[in-house]
Amino acid sequence: MISPNIPNLLTTIIPAALLLLQLPATALLMSRLIKGPSRIPPLEPDSPTLDLLGACTAVVPTLNEAERIAPCLEGLSHQSYELREVVVVDSYSVDGTGDLVKAAAQKDPRFRLINDDPLPPGWVGRPWALNWGFLASSQKCEWILGIDADTQPHPGLIASLLKTAAAGNYDLISLSPQFILKYPGELWLQPALLMTLVYRFGPTGTGGDVPERVMANGQCFLCKREVLVALGGYEVAKGSFCDDVTLARYAAAKGFKVGFLDGAKVLKVRMYEGAIETWNEWGRSLDLKDAASGGQIWGDLWLLFAVQGLPVPIVLWYLLSGSLPAIAVSGQFGLWGLNVFLVAVRSALCFAIAPSYDRTQASGKWLFWLSPLADPLAFLRILISAFNQPTQWRGRKYS
Repeated sequence: MISPNIPNLLTTIIPAALLLLQLPATALLMSRLIKGPSRIPPLEPDSPTLDLLGACTAVVPTLNEAERIAPCLEGLSHQSYELREVVVVDSYSVDGTGDLVKAAAQKDPRFRLINDDPLPPGWVGRPWALNWGFLASSQKCEWILGIDADTQPHPGLIASLLKTAAAGNYDLISLSPQFILKYPGELWLQPALLMTLVYRFGPTGTGGDVPERVMANGQCFLCKREVLVALGGYEVAKGSFCDDVTLARYAAAKGFKVGFLDGAKVLKVRMYEGAIETWNEWGRSLDLKDAASGGQIWGDLWLLFAVQGLPVPIVLWYLLSGSLPAIAVSGQFGLWGLNVFLVAVRSALCFAIAPSYDRTQASGKWLFWLSPLADPLAFLRILISAFNQPTQWRGRKYS
């Protein structure tokens, strides 16, 4: 026999508990999203001025990047005289990456290929290679630009970065790119994963209020040489799988001005091939646990669960269970209304983030607009990642 208390539990206690969980999270989310209309505009391609002559060294860390480095090399070769040199730090690739860099160097003497020493204990490969390139860079360069091999720089990227840094008095500035999507699964999943960052840190160009909330992107990461020297290079982030955020937050805590801006008009990136690779590779670092305290991690998990993980399941449950007509009678209108609102906000954000995606080569483009349905999976991925330390990255294994 079913206890008479069970209907009461389902219709009053659980909805009330969910509202208590979701209402403060919704207020926090809206306080972040409301900054979007006043954010710093996206960077535009620009041309250098003579005061920027030879001001920048680009450092490109590589490990078996032959299949995707060509657009990066081409894009860097089209930068103007503000780029003094390109130091490609190759960790002994076996797929011909080095040969492609050497071929680029024959056409453009600014390219230089070096190999880093074997990875020492306690270091992750990427910050080790970036630090190696920084130490090998020309002392004449005021700025060091770390840039990933899977990026596609616009010819006006570096000039735009340097001018923006000067105008905003930034010591460190990184950019969010325009993501190139091709396959149906990633069109559906990737925007949901990206939204976990927007929900936690606000739209790009709104800035972190405190060092602990600063965001950064190592795919395009510009820093003053003197600042890197003061920070001790990349050593502070040596064991971090989100070394970009770790270093940026450390710099902000030291009083340096850090910016994270929209670079969709000056930088493209093709990160991963398909939904499975996106889930496995990008999902490993999105929790940002290496750059956050335990309290921050739990706080972010609460927020994402409340405003991204729950709304779609709750709305679908009401729609599919036939409970909709009884909402007013049972007093569940508040829970229904709040989650419809959250789903509507998330759907509207698809329009806001659409410029961050290049879907010209994609099949199943319409799946991008259904990405809110992947939000519960995105939360699950962050949850899984938050409690698991990566054991391999870009072909390297870590203990």
